[in-house]
Amino acid sequence: MAVKTYNAGVKAYRQTYWTPDYTPLDTDILAVFKITPQAGVPREEVAAAVAAESSTGTWTTVWTDLLTDLDYYKGRAYKIEDVPGDDTCFYAFVAYPIDLFEEGSIVNVLTSLVGNVFGFKALRALRLEDIRFPIAYVKTCGGPPAGIQVERDRLNKYGRPLLGCTIKPKLGLSAKNYGRAVYECLRGGLDFTKDDENVNSQPFMRWRDRFEFVVEGCLKAERETGERKGHYLNVTAPTVEEMFKRAEFAKELGAPIIMHDFLTGGFTANTSLANWCRDNGILLHIHRAMHAVLDRNPHHGIHFRVLTKCLRLSGGDHLHSGTVVGKLEGDREATLGWIDLMRERFIKEDRSRGLFFDQDFGSMPGVMPVASGGIHVWHMPALVNIFGDDSCLQFGGGTLGHPWGNAAGACANRVAVEACVKARNEGVDVEKEGKAVLQEAATHSPELKIAMETWKEIKFEFDTVDKLDGAHK
Repeated sequence: MAVKTYNAGVKAYRQTYWTPDYTPLDTDILAVFKITPQAGVPREEVAAAVAAESSTGTWTTVWTDLLTDLDYYKGRAYKIEDVPGDDTCFYAFVAYPIDLFEEGSIVNVLTSLVGNVFGFKALRALRLEDIRFPIAYVKTCGGPPAGIQVERDRLNKYGRPLLGCTIKPKLGLSAKNYGRAVYECLRGGLDFTKDDENVNSQPFMRWRDRFEFVVEGCLKAERETGERKGHYLNVTAPTVEEMFKRAEFAKELGAPIIMHDFLTGGFTANTSLANWCRDNGILLHIHRAMHAVLDRNPHHGIHFRVLTKCLRLSGGDHLHSGTVVGKLEGDREATLGWIDLMRERFIKEDRSRGLFFDQDFGSMPGVMPVASGGIHVWHMPALVNIFGDDSCLQFGGGTLGHPWGNAAGACANRVAVEACVKARNEGVDVEKEGKAVLQEAATHSPELKIAMETWKEIKFEFDTVDKLDGAHK
């Protein structure tokens, strides 16, 4: 009896929330879910249940439905599609009226769309594949504190990707040795260095000491090179109050950029920090720590393209994007899709890149994609081709692992990127001819020559777990 009663409850959703004749409005927030239903539950019923549970519905009809305009406020499952290459699940498209969500609150949007519904028993698995934010909602969000063009103007750096380095080892260095490594990398030719995501304020290196030694290293490198330099000072903290305390101190020291772990820190903290950065003229670098917990399973969770859109609206000037060629997960076409979502004003639907909807960001500035994770000089031609100029290429071990030291590693990266950009500008297909381009550059850079010899055998060639859905079988 319990099973029959429960399934009857699922069936009740279909009567109200399955609306295949509905044409979405320009102001609707649209979502597409990949749904894996329990055995025997019809597609329309479980799609309607997802629409209901993420908007106005519950498991039974309630009297208070009569006290509101339910037909106006409810979410509507309006379309179902097969998932190419996977018969165990299907795509369900849901339209939500914009008035269901607080203005400028990514927290509120996600609380509804990926809230209790992900634990619904009628589902074996559920994944939020994409969201279309209408321009009416985009305009209520602050977005990046500065954006790509303003960042370039502040740094006075144009015409090439920016170069960064994550200081290694991640944990255990004293503040003074950490600052020394920062100085050496920046003096060697990098634009930025970076705290790793788990560097906060541990007993071996309290945050205030790190900030002081790091900024001292940045200023010394600026004086010696005549270039603007920066370090992503991680202000992620146990409390929002402590986060702002650290951000204020970074500002006092003259740091041009700070950093936040937006998923572990939370969207409320992130949006508040982005607003503070905008008001105080500080750039904001965003690390995506914890993202793979949410986005790597192809059947359950939140796709990274959704997290990308949410971060752009919440606020950040940089966002780690994966590398395609490095040690971290990232399908090439899907990565190109969310790189467009970071930088472009208008992105058209393109299923070949996993983009289910047109997305209009209007006048909102773009976010700079950051390629980081297991990359070295041999990857430079591919990185320049994949990411273009408006990006930051970060080499951690690929800088600090140079046999001649940190400055030599930075020099090798700088020579490599400038050689690849020059060749590209002259019409060379740098991804195909990259070896020759690097070998030519190495004839006048012993630092690059040694780097190429050191890492010539290092590759990360594993199968991608979260691939774009292929041809339906």
